[in-house]
Amino acid sequence: MDGSSCYDALILSRSRKPEFSGSVEEETARVQGNNPVCGDRVTLSLRATAGTIDAVRHQTRGCAICMASADLMAEAVTGRSVTDALELGCRFTDMLETPSSQNMVADEDVLPVGLQAFRPLRTHRSRLRCATLPWTALGEALTQ
Repeated sequence: MDGSSCYDALILSRSRKPEFSGSVEEETARVQGNNPVCGDRVTLSLRATAGTIDAVRHQTRGCAICMASADLMAEAVTGRSVTDALELGCRFTDMLETPSSQNMVADEDVLPVGLQAFRPLRTHRSRLRCATLPWTALGEALTQ
């Protein structure tokens, strides 16, 4: 795969076989995010106690990028503090929307490897919302 393709092997794998789909028992928040332009829809179910995210699950109907982003986000934020999860979401969005070489070095230090699979989307601007929709929904869930 060349570096400009927006369909990394991890993205394809997680979109075909998500590991965090479904709903959380005893959820403390449930939100839905929609992208009316392309039809992506994400429903997040999460449980957070004492400022820590215990579990996140998603039900996603949409493209491979949106599905993989929701699944990898759920993996990345489970066990993190709410503050850390919100910061990670900001870093993920910055990685996609602020393409500079300095940010690329910083991204490697801060973002989990799975989330770095979305980096080629920088050159596919029309697909950014597909990747950030689950993170937007997470932000809404954590700030309700």
